[in-house]
Amino acid sequence: MSLLKAQIPTRRFTVSGYVHETGSQEALIGVNVYLPGTTTGTTTNTYGFYSLTIPAQDSLQLAYSFVGYDIVSRTISLRTNQTLNISLTPGRALTEVDVKAGRLTNKVSESAQMSSIDIPVSQIKKIPAFLGEKDVLKVLQLMPGVQKGSEGQTGIYVRGGGPEQNLIILDDAVVYNANHLFGFFSVFNGDAIKSVELIKGGFPARYGGRLSSVIDLNMKEGNREKLHGEGGIGLIASRLLLEGPLTKNKKAGPRSASFLISGRRTYLDILAAPLIRAQSGGTLTAGYYFYDLNAKANYDFGPKNKLYLSTYFGRDRFYANDTDESTDTGLSWGNATATLRWNHLFNQKLFSNLSLIFSDYKFQISSVEKSTQGTDTYSLFYNSGIRDFSLKYDVDYYPTPQHSVRMGLQSTYHRFTPSAVVLQNAGINQSVNNVDNIDVLESGIYAEDTWRPSNRLRLNAGFRLSYFQQQKAQYIRPEPRLSAALTIRPDLSIKASYALMNQYVHLLSNTGIGLPTDLWVPTTDIVKPQQSQQVAIGVAKDFVDKGVTLTVEGYYKAMNNIINYKEGASFLLINDPTSANSVRWEDNVTAGRGWSYGAEMLLQKKVGRFSGWLGYTLSWTQWQFAELNGGKPYYPRYDRRHDISLVGIYELNKRITLSATWVYGTGNALTVPIGRFGTYRASNTLVYGGDPALNQLLFQNVRTSDDYGTQKNSFRAEPYHRFDVGIQFHKQKKHHERTWEVSVYNLYNRRNPFFYRLESVSATSTEAARTALFRYSVFPIVPAISYNIKF
Repeated sequence: MSLLKAQIPTRRFTVSGYVHETGSQEALIGVNVYLPGTTTGTTTNTYGFYSLTIPAQDSLQLAYSFVGYDIVSRTISLRTNQTLNISLTPGRALTEVDVKAGRLTNKVSESAQMSSIDIPVSQIKKIPAFLGEKDVLKVLQLMPGVQKGSEGQTGIYVRGGGPEQNLIILDDAVVYNANHLFGFFSVFNGDAIKSVELIKGGFPARYGGRLSSVIDLNMKEGNREKLHGEGGIGLIASRLLLEGPLTKNKKAGPRSASFLISGRRTYLDILAAPLIRAQSGGTLTAGYYFYDLNAKANYDFGPKNKLYLSTYFGRDRFYANDTDESTDTGLSWGNATATLRWNHLFNQKLFSNLSLIFSDYKFQISSVEKSTQGTDTYSLFYNSGIRDFSLKYDVDYYPTPQHSVRMGLQSTYHRFTPSAVVLQNAGINQSVNNVDNIDVLESGIYAEDTWRPSNRLRLNAGFRLSYFQQQKAQYIRPEPRLSAALTIRPDLSIKASYALMNQYVHLLSNTGIGLPTDLWVPTTDIVKPQQSQQVAIGVAKDFVDKGVTLTVEGYYKAMNNIINYKEGASFLLINDPTSANSVRWEDNVTAGRGWSYGAEMLLQKKVGRFSGWLGYTLSWTQWQFAELNGGKPYYPRYDRRHDISLVGIYELNKRITLSATWVYGTGNALTVPIGRFGTYRASNTLVYGGDPALNQLLFQNVRTSDDYGTQKNSFRAEPYHRFDVGIQFHKQKKHHERTWEVSVYNLYNRRNPFFYRLESVSATSTEAARTALFRYSVFPIVPAISYNIKF
């Protein structure tokens, strides 16, 4: 009888629901949902949904935990499937006592994913920033494995990859150029961002199309309970965000809706215009500004269907009008994205999302010269860009606590415009309209499973099949992925990962610093897809009583079919109207390979009155092209041997927050002149004597050239380091909270190198004339003050 009873299978039921933030009903991503004292649990997905199927029990305790929020526990009787929606309350200034009580619940040692970093947006807003402008990408630069670009730039170089090898997505939409002000600021307004995640390796199969990293950003959904706003006034820009419910009910119900709109604009043009006009005598009008706009709306059609519409639009514009010279010049670039998403819950175990996505990046140059009669005598318009229409469908399936399955597909129709030139010259009656659109299709299908075969082993195994079609080319590439974590102790695990990635879009750049003049081009029958293979191994340790996590990783990445310009080539020459019809951009690039390897360490504390991190990177990166540097390997510009970042935030009390960062990096690898020589051609006049005027006649034609040597990037710039500090003064009023922030960028006035140039030094009474290499810096010590308000 007892044997028959033992063979009766245990009935299982599912508890599922959504986790939101108290006070706003904002969906929370990555919340841990678990049975205390066991290894059984799951996490919420991008939309705050969770599902857990477990054996029936009369009394079951569930815990919900998330960094920066109070832990919530619920005791339920699980004798049938249940829906349980939870709200978490943001924690205040967390103390060490809170941490020891078990607040550190997002353990890195428990996750199969490695090479992944998420930073709370609330923490990003406390870190001192250049000119007071909080910047998501600049904070990511402070992480190990991420190399910084030039001084002040937001360029992201991850594990030996270039800026074009980063997949930057905002609410599922790809952002192709994430820079404002030629790279000194990013396009992401921190007020509108809910979450930020950086993945450097061990990529889940749901991501594809880039070699080096994924930067996944999600916008806030909008407060569902009350009207809320926040904004700020800084030295160069101001911003404002409004969010609130669209339905009459004050609290989120079965049918609720909300909106969010956020805008930011710089006023550099307004401040500089009077000065420019005064210095030019009133003949020159010039300026520069950027702006961006985020908007989002969502509507719940009941417990099973939700609709989201999110958009982003941003633009940079430089203009100059010279009435004296009768010229009008302009330069602009910008992104536009839109995402329409439909969530559908088939049942408590099956969740789906359908996305329709639009992304458009444009770069434009214009130059117009007018005659004295006011008609155009010469005009040049250059346009370049890339436009995407995408369909994406994803399914999340939670069959058991041991399996979490994701499947999906995505197809993107790209239209590249690498050259669009309109030239008109009334003097010679010439008009050229060269529009060279390239249409391609890029698709992918994937499946991945986060599997826990035992209490000690966790796996994320996935497979992606990518497909690319261009007029003369077609590629089908398999992309296997695997990440694993083996638990040695409850707070210590060993991790390993492998990922194969393919990239079908390329960025041609002569500068390597991500300027808007860089050119996006597709894979063709001549230019093959880029491909990388990366392996990594490491350890993850949680110091639960201290609220601290430690990760140490080593990696090796090999890259094939990376492209670069041939010596002396440029798309500006390729697109010259006189030769655009006969010269293809494919003929001006060369393909090669690269490899990168190194070690990274991150010691991070996300909670408590004192928080921050220490990051260190030791790395080597080399490239090799048959037609560059004599076919020998060389270090690319952003290769750095050592990189250190130290970030600290201290909540002195409820009214004062202190913060500081210190960064150090080995100098960039550059190609600079090692000498200068001149060629002199004598005149036909015979000169006798030492008359200076006659000698000037004798050497009337002088040509100088710089000698760059034979090795590419053989010069190392001086090390880069700086120290930033900030202090915030908070004051809570009856209906609003205001914050004054004072920060200092580069406190000890380090003159970091921006570029080098050979220049002639005149003779003095003690030294002969000579040629010397000069270092130029951009930013000395830069103080800033800003005012922020929440209501």
